[in-house]
Amino acid sequence: MTSHARTAVVVEDDDDIRELITHSLTMQGFHVAAASSGQAGLELVVSNDPDLVTLDLGLPDLDGIEVCRRVRDVSQAYVVMISARTDEIDRLMGLEIGADDYLTKPFSPRELQARVNAMFRRPRTGASIRSDAATPIGANGSTVADPAASVTSRVSTVEAPPVVRHGRITVDPEGRVVTVDSHEAELTRTEFDLLTTLLSAPRRVWSRAVLLDSLWGPGWSEEHLVEVHVGNLRRKLTKLGPAGMRAPIRTVRGVGYRMEEPDAF
Repeated sequence: MTSHARTAVVVEDDDDIRELITHSLTMQGFHVAAASSGQAGLELVVSNDPDLVTLDLGLPDLDGIEVCRRVRDVSQAYVVMISARTDEIDRLMGLEIGADDYLTKPFSPRELQARVNAMFRRPRTGASIRSDAATPIGANGSTVADPAASVTSRVSTVEAPPVVRHGRITVDPEGRVVTVDSHEAELTRTEFDLLTTLLSAPRRVWSRAVLLDSLWGPGWSEEHLVEVHVGNLRRKLTKLGPAGMRAPIRTVRGVGYRMEEPDAF
């Protein structure tokens, strides 16, 4: 059985950089569609339903921040922002509106490939995720086949993961749906993965370093990625609860984060 190739949309107005990114992702096994403007990129996202979007921050028509916001309205693809801007405020703004990672120009193709591989190594449980979504990508685009069973036999023998309830929060891992008091939270892939990681051991104090390693892959040192996504997740969950609801994620000073006790919010 032939697996479906992952798809990527590259939005970049610089011809040379667009060609570089396209070639790099093609070598990783992606089918790539490219655009030189924000509007054209949005149209490609809608028509291709990509697994990955790389997005330049400085586009000629729409600002990359606005494009990312609109992408998040229609897609749960991983979003990597790529920009010549080095200010921390630009990185934080990109992450806050839904980007999963941020690369500054100039960058090497190997760095882009490494970050993409790190994102796709995260475990996936949702039915909406393609059957090959957790398979590591080789530098030449090769993947390791599963000789033990077909997709049909795997689906028939693997039970769906159970729904998780923690206080006002309910998580459906199979459908990748999170609700607070029956109100659905609009989470990015990274936010969903962060929440399910915390809930896998809710009384455990998760250090920023461990969360960074679990969600972004080994070798990372940018712990602000964790802080920004925890802040986003707290805000989205809290606003769906009653007025004055305590944030469901507690900061343990000097250590990291853990889930609040389920009867405390």
